[in-house]
Amino acid sequence: MTIRLDRRQLLSATGLITVSALAGIRPVFAAGKDLTIATSLPSLEFPFFVHMQKQLIAEAQKIGGIKLINMDGENKAPKQTADVEAAITQKVDAIVISPTDVNAMAPALEAAVKAGIPVVTIDRRVAKVEGLLGHVGADNVKGGEAQANAIIADFPNGAKIFHLQGQPGAGPAIDRNKGVHNVLDKVKDKYQIIFEQTANFARDQGLSVTEAGLAGKGTPDVIVCANDDMALGAMEACKARGLKDVKIYGFDALPEALKAVKDGTMRSTIEQFPGEQSRTAMRIAVAFARDGKKPDSAVTLLTPIAITTANFDKAERVGEM
Repeated sequence: MTIRLDRRQLLSATGLITVSALAGIRPVFAAGKDLTIATSLPSLEFPFFVHMQKQLIAEAQKIGGIKLINMDGENKAPKQTADVEAAITQKVDAIVISPTDVNAMAPALEAAVKAGIPVVTIDRRVAKVEGLLGHVGADNVKGGEAQANAIIADFPNGAKIFHLQGQPGAGPAIDRNKGVHNVLDKVKDKYQIIFEQTANFARDQGLSVTEAGLAGKGTPDVIVCANDDMALGAMEACKARGLKDVKIYGFDALPEALKAVKDGTMRSTIEQFPGEQSRTAMRIAVAFARDGKKPDSAVTLLTPIAITTANFDKAERVGEM
């Protein structure tokens, strides 16, 4: 069973309702035994993961009685594997992790499960490993579809498109690419992807890959990117060439990207609610480590939405601009 929640389901008259409350996990915890929980994110060089880390820390402090071991994967599967192995050796009470590479990290997570350590994944799901306590993330296929549908709405007569893909092997990159193609492949007579290449979720590569596309394929109507860092790099490449009419679509709703949307230099970005993903994952881990309570669903997915100037208030990090 998979739970999918859209933005309306997360709101009430008094504010945000946690996904965990809807999934049957208590949002408030009674005092319980002290826990040591290891967290691991792909790379704290990316603002997206810095935000997730902050939310993990904030939720642990809110719950209380939790010592966190916060680990940075440094965008290297061997480093993240070694960190997980160290957490197993330390016999932590739980691991909350976003894998750098869902395939490369599978053996380490399988070892954690065999050691009896509950594992909750966030953002990136490892489907090959059995026995994981749960996964909390965004439906990235739907996020990619939201990007493509936004392009169609903005260009009803068709468009020439550059597509900057994310890091190969990363679950979100795979799913966002699938979502974009789910929509655009059906109308490829009007919406042509004339240049498509990975830029590894990195801003500098977003710039250099866009420059290569502009040099080889000419000027597109649209540049759609699998994250905001690549989109911001694409913006720099277009600005350097004086290209003001190219519409750029990002993904992650970073504060810098939200500012660009507000200023009109980026057309839209996709909100996937990473803070709520992190907080929910921490609650799932604590509920099981303290009370043996499993989540009602092994997979909880939030439905991403496209943020434009028309619905700016729905962005999770609008207050950080």
